[in-house]
Amino acid sequence: MVELRGDERIDYLLADHKRRIIQSESVFAFSIDAVLLAHFTYLPITKGKIIDLCSGNGVIPLFLSKKSKVPMTGIEIQERLYDMAVRNVKLNDLEDQINMMNENLIGLAKKIGYHRYDLVTCNPPYFKTEDLDKRNDNEHLAIARHEIYCTLDDVLKSCSELVKSGGKVSIVHRPKRLTELIEFGRKYKLEPKRIQFVHPKSHKESNIILIEYIRDGKPDLKVLPPIYIHDEDGHYTEKVAKILYGEEGSRVHGSDSKEL
Repeated sequence: MVELRGDERIDYLLADHKRRIIQSESVFAFSIDAVLLAHFTYLPITKGKIIDLCSGNGVIPLFLSKKSKVPMTGIEIQERLYDMAVRNVKLNDLEDQINMMNENLIGLAKKIGYHRYDLVTCNPPYFKTEDLDKRNDNEHLAIARHEIYCTLDDVLKSCSELVKSGGKVSIVHRPKRLTELIEFGRKYKLEPKRIQFVHPKSHKESNIILIEYIRDGKPDLKVLPPIYIHDEDGHYTEKVAKILYGEEGSRVHGSDSKEL
C-alpha cells in the first residue's frame, strides 16, 4: 500500500481499471495532452528502450506500459512530482519495467549515455517565462507549464542526445510553437515525420499539436487528419471517447463532457 500526501487522491487510469494513478490538484494531475501523446506514439513492443522527459507523476510511462513491455525510464526535475511518480510505479507493480529518475534533462545524456534509446517522449513546458499573464503562482504548476528549468531548444537537444540514429521522438506542444519545433528539431538532426493537430471543436483553432521526429531521418512529413475533442454539444467526439475509454467505455462515456 502506498502512502498519500496532502490532497493526493488515487484515480483509475481512464479505460484501464487495472492501473491506478496518484494525482493532486495542487501539485500535478495529468491532462488530455498526455493521453493524446501516448495514443499518437508508435512504440517498440518487445525490443528497445523508452525514456520519457518531463515525466510529472509518471503518467506517460504508465500509459505506454499498457502497450509495450520494454524497459522505460521517466525523468522528472521536481522532487515532489518524482516522489509521486515513484509511488505510482509501485502502486501498479511496475518496478521491473519503469525506473524513475529525479534529474534535469539538460546534460542528461552525459550522465546516462548518448543515443541509447529507441524512443523518447516528452510533454514539456509550453510557455516561455515572459508569458507572465499565463504563469501560475503555484510553484509546482509554474515549473510544469513554463520554461523555468528548460527551454524548447534544451528539450530537443536532449532528445537528440538520448535517441538512437533512426529512433523516434514524440512530443506534444502548442501549435504557435510549430516553427520552433521544426527549426530546433532540425538543428539537432531530428527530422519531423508526422504531425497531427488537435482542436477543441471542429470550428475552433487548433490548441494542441503532436509531432514525431526521426533522428537522422530524411525529409518526408505527413500531416495526419485532425482530432476534434468535443462535438457541437460539448460532448466528447466518438474518436476521442475511444482514445480515452476504449471501445466499450466509449459507449458509456461518449456523451461525457468532462474535460481532463
